[in-house]
Amino acid sequence: MKRKIGLAVTVMWMAVGSAQDSLVLSIEEAIQYAIQHNKTLINSKYAIDKSEQKLKETIAQGLPQASASLDYTDYLGAETSLKLNPMAPPAVIKFNPTSYLKASVSQLIFSSSYYVGIQLSKLGKALTEQSYQKDELNVKEQVIQSYYMILASERIASIIRENKANAMAIEEKTTHLANAGIIEQTDAKKLSVMVASVDNALHATERQIELGYNILRLQLGLDPQQPVKLASRLDEIAEKYILHASLADTFDVQNNPDFRLLSMQEEMARKTVDLKKTSYLPSIVAVYAHTEKIKKPIFDITPKDLVAVTLNIPIFSSGQRYTQVTQAKIDYKIAQNTKELVKEQLTIQEKQLRYNYNNLLEQYMNQKHNVEIAREVLEKMKLKYQQGLISSLELTSANNDYLTAESNYTSITLQLLNAELALRKINNKL
Repeated sequence: MKRKIGLAVTVMWMAVGSAQDSLVLSIEEAIQYAIQHNKTLINSKYAIDKSEQKLKETIAQGLPQASASLDYTDYLGAETSLKLNPMAPPAVIKFNPTSYLKASVSQLIFSSSYYVGIQLSKLGKALTEQSYQKDELNVKEQVIQSYYMILASERIASIIRENKANAMAIEEKTTHLANAGIIEQTDAKKLSVMVASVDNALHATERQIELGYNILRLQLGLDPQQPVKLASRLDEIAEKYILHASLADTFDVQNNPDFRLLSMQEEMARKTVDLKKTSYLPSIVAVYAHTEKIKKPIFDITPKDLVAVTLNIPIFSSGQRYTQVTQAKIDYKIAQNTKELVKEQLTIQEKQLRYNYNNLLEQYMNQKHNVEIAREVLEKMKLKYQQGLISSLELTSANNDYLTAESNYTSITLQLLNAELALRKINNKL
C-alpha cells in the first residue's frame, strides 16, 4: 500500500514539474516578463547604474581629496665639501639616507566648470533613464507584434486543420464512389490534389508558428528550448484593441519618447555651451600638507607643515577658448533644429498612422463579412456535392475561396492590430 502511495506521489510531482516547464503567458504577462528578463533592457538598466556612478564621480571631484606618500632615499655614501675659510681645510658633509612621510589634503574652493559639470552629469543620467524608457517601449512593441503573429498563424493553422479533415472525409467518400463506378476517378484525384495542397499550407503555417515562438523566446530572454503557451486569444485582443480602441483625437508630441530624448539632448547641448564659457573664469584650490621626517639629514631647514592657495586665472589662449564656445553654440543650434525637424516628422507620421488605421478598420469589417459569406457558401457546396449536384472542381473552388477569405481576414486583423499598436506607441501608451 505504501509503495502504491509513493508511486502516486512521484507521478503527481512529475506531472507538476512537467506543467511548470511550460510557460503560459497572456499578452500582458508576456510584456511584464520581457521587461524583467529581456537582455537589451537589462543592459539599459546597467547603463542607468553606470550613469549614477558617473554622477557621484563628478560630485566627488569637488570634495576634499587626501593623499599620502612614503619615500626613502639613500645617496650611497656620497659626500660633498664646503670651504668657508680659505685658510682652513674644507668641511666634509656626508649625505645621510633620508625618509619622509607626507600627507596632504586639497579642496576645490571655486570652479564654475565643476558646477556645470555636475549639471551635465545629472542630465546624462536623465538621458540614460529616458533611453531606457525608449528601449522598454521598443521591447513591448516587439513582444506584442510577435504575440500577434503567433496567434494569427495559429488561427490560420486551426482553420486549415479543420478544412483538411473535412477535405479528407470528402475525398474518402468520393474515392469509394469512384471505385464503385458511380462517379469519375478524376473527381477523386482532384480532391486528392486539394488535400495535398491544404496539407502543404498547414506545414508552412506550422513552420511559421515555430519561427514566431523562437522570436518571442528571444525577446522574453528565455532559453531556446523553453516551451511557451499563449493564453490570450486573437478575437479577445481584437475586441479590446480594435472594436473598443480609445485613441486620442489630438497628438501630443511632448509624450513621444523620441521627442523627449531630443529635448534632453538639446538641453545638454545648451549646458555644454555654459561649460565651455567657464574656461574664461578663474579657479581656486587650497592645499594643506604635513611632512613627517623619519630619517632626517644633518642640515635640514624644511618646515613640516604648509598651506597653499592656488588661483588660476586664464588670460590668453590665442582664440582657442573662443572657438570652443563657438563650436558648442553651433552644436546647440543643430540640436534645436533637429528637435524641430523630428517634431514635424512625428506629427506627419502620427497622421499617416491614423489614416492607415482607419483604412484598415474599414477593410477589416468588410473582410469579416466576406468570411461569413464564404463559410456559408462552402457549407452549401458541401451539401450539393454530397447530393451529386456539383462537381469536385466546384467544391474545390469554394473551399479555396473560403481559405482565401479566412487568410485575408486574419491578415487584415493582424495589420489592423499592428496599426493600432503603432498609434499607441507613438503616443507612448503601450
